[in-house]
Amino acid sequence: MSEIKILVIEDHTLTRIGLRAALQTQADMKIVGEAANAAEGIELLKTLKPDVATIDIGLPDMDGIDLTRTFRQYQAETEDYTTKLLILTMQNSEQAVLAAFAAGADSYCMKDIESERLVEAVRTTYAGSSWIDPAIADLILRQIRQDFSDANSGTSGKRVMIGGIDPEIEKTIESYPLTHREMDVLELIVAGCDNAEIAKRLYLTVGTVKTHVRGILNKLCVADRTQAAVLALRAGLVQ
Repeated sequence: MSEIKILVIEDHTLTRIGLRAALQTQADMKIVGEAANAAEGIELLKTLKPDVATIDIGLPDMDGIDLTRTFRQYQAETEDYTTKLLILTMQNSEQAVLAAFAAGADSYCMKDIESERLVEAVRTTYAGSSWIDPAIADLILRQIRQDFSDANSGTSGKRVMIGGIDPEIEKTIESYPLTHREMDVLELIVAGCDNAEIAKRLYLTVGTVKTHVRGILNKLCVADRTQAAVLALRAGLVQ
């Protein structure tokens, strides 16, 4: 596994130390820089070109959402999309979460996340998938459902749109389409059903449901059920 270069942008010293301690113990991770404010963070993003940057929303000179938007504009101008951005914050309000993704964040984690889950989030983000903290996943799903509902009804309102799916993933879906049964399972995943409930509704064994879930995750190129649900709604596979 290649080494993941990480930049930590966090103004709170103890939190920065904690992030460093949690991540640099991993053999495949290296902290290449730290910044205590947005201005320094943007400069380090440009010069160090890390694989993943963790960004705090509550920075003293510019909030993490504006930093994310500013750096995404820079990436668009330079056509250098190497660095992935992971928002790490204590804010779980719907406005903050949706604004972060609208600005271009790849992943969103709460600061009270367990170290093992943080490592998982960094690896998932580095691999090119969005990692969404389970604590705020429902906010994302609810917003995407509303977007599709409004689009289908012709309603236009003030809302934050979350970006579409990656073209490469879209090609994968076209090349390896879900079977009819996998679509049934995916619809129930989006509805929030666990494996036992899916098995009951579709008259399947739990083992068979697990097999279908693995197939869905592989075909959609995602790491977990929440990501599968988000991608399914973004792609219009389920409405």
